[in-house]
Amino acid sequence: MSRGQNRSSAVMQQRSEPHDSLDDFPTPQWATRALCEFLRDGPPSEPLDMRSVREPAANRGHMVKPLLEYFGHVMASDVHDYGAGYRVRDYLFGPDDQFDRTDWTITNPPFRLAAQFIERALRLSRVGVAMIVRSAFLEGQERYQSLFSVHPPAYVLQFSERCGMFKGRLMRLGTKYIDGDGKERSAATATAYCWIVWLHGVTDTRLRWIGPCRERLERPEDYPADHLEQAPAPDVSEAA
Repeated sequence: MSRGQNRSSAVMQQRSEPHDSLDDFPTPQWATRALCEFLRDGPPSEPLDMRSVREPAANRGHMVKPLLEYFGHVMASDVHDYGAGYRVRDYLFGPDDQFDRTDWTITNPPFRLAAQFIERALRLSRVGVAMIVRSAFLEGQERYQSLFSVHPPAYVLQFSERCGMFKGRLMRLGTKYIDGDGKERSAATATAYCWIVWLHGVTDTRLRWIGPCRERLERPEDYPADHLEQAPAPDVSEAA
């Protein structure tokens, strides 16, 4: 007997949003720390404390906070005001010369606009660009033709453990919560994520795995007590 397809998002690995959606999927802070440790200690051996970085989709600041732990200067903004105090600006609007150049651009881009974020970031970043995306972003003939064949990344960093991102809230995997129907659920995901890293002058793409590190890099204070309200923004800037 034929059975209907299980369309659970945990099974389908979906992260589809309406065309005008803000694509509000906050990044766990441990995932950003994992990237920064790779950049600092891995083959790039980047002196991050002497570098500047821009986060152009800062959301509530979940990526900004760990970036401040590693980089010397952080610039943060977002197209929407999430109440965290960052400058409101559209990263894709207007000419490049309205932005100051920075050493790095690191962000979790809106999925449907990721290629445009990457292309602008490559033009505005002196050293490199890193984007956290669904691993499925690596697929697709059109994306290969328009992006990866033109701008080959230096590294693809595949998470070896799940990196949980949940719409509109930051939650630790396994956290119990009440969904919109009043049912108790446990935060889980079947979506795989990776960091894609571009370094100017490096076009030989290498695959690396981010080994299990969530337990080491995750901190209790990373998560808001109610999983909804966030603390005020740290001291960052976004130059014109």
